[in-house]
Amino acid sequence: MIVAPQWIGDAVMTEPLLRRLAARGERITVAAVPWVAPVYRAMPQVAEVLVLPFARGGVQWAARRAYAAALRGQFARAYVCPNSLKSALIPFWAGIPERIGYTGELRFGLLNRRLPNPPEGSRPPMVAFYSALSGESGVDADRPALQVAADAIAAVLAPRGLQAQGFYVVAPGAEYGPAKRWPAGHFAAMAARLEQPVLLLGSAKDDAVCNEIAEAVNSVRPGHCVNLAGRTSLDEAVALIAGAHAMVSNDSGLMHVAAAFGVPQVAIFGSSSPLHTPPLNPAATVLWLKSDPSYQPPLDCAPCFKRDCPLGHTRCLNDITPDRVLSVL
Repeated sequence: MIVAPQWIGDAVMTEPLLRRLAARGERITVAAVPWVAPVYRAMPQVAEVLVLPFARGGVQWAARRAYAAALRGQFARAYVCPNSLKSALIPFWAGIPERIGYTGELRFGLLNRRLPNPPEGSRPPMVAFYSALSGESGVDADRPALQVAADAIAAVLAPRGLQAQGFYVVAPGAEYGPAKRWPAGHFAAMAARLEQPVLLLGSAKDDAVCNEIAEAVNSVRPGHCVNLAGRTSLDEAVALIAGAHAMVSNDSGLMHVAAAFGVPQVAIFGSSSPLHTPPLNPAATVLWLKSDPSYQPPLDCAPCFKRDCPLGHTRCLNDITPDRVLSVL
């Protein structure tokens, strides 16, 4: 059993770990929260996905203990990807003999094979961090890969009148905060100049910014831009990304989905660092002014990893122009 991370991007980045386990004959069941479970349905090495019924937030001791009791005797080994206490409770209460994970919060009795947790400043890229749970070497070169059957993609595209590679996907959201989001006006200026139709993807939380972008684009090119934020399931969003001509996004979970499909993409970084969580895709271009020697004055403040710009200017994103993104596309 794999206890999955709770973020879409992290879920994608566990795929090489699962591929390694499957290659040595382990039958994989993934226990995942509802909002990341669809990612694991795009991994052919996963035999079963258990959708965890717990609400966001607290530990929910009784509910987890009851859920674990129903799993007794089904698993020989558990890999616990998150570092939290609650993520290790179900394998422990289910009596899974071998429980593997990083040393995390108060987990010494819950896990019986613990890897030392590197300090945040020296943690390896996240794909290698997860792949190391396999106990194997050579994990630095691991790259996530997702698969969705062509007929499953067509089943999502056809009702919307779309053809594979006949549209762009734009994901203007980033759960973490404004310091990871390229300005809505920049997204709109870029989208209005793309030749093919533009689909805006995201969660319901992104609906307002996607509406702002769609209205600006459609005011000059009616019907060119469609807001689907909060209007698709994650399974549908995954299929739309897999069928896209190209994608433009912030540093977000959907960025990692596009990378794992090998979709041509432009990934825009602001307060975070592509040195730690890059899109691992040879068809990806990362735009990050911190690493641009021609950008002056240099961004000595980046990466700050803050939700909001502590200096109030958000130069790291505002100064990436729509023309720059279009030139890459």
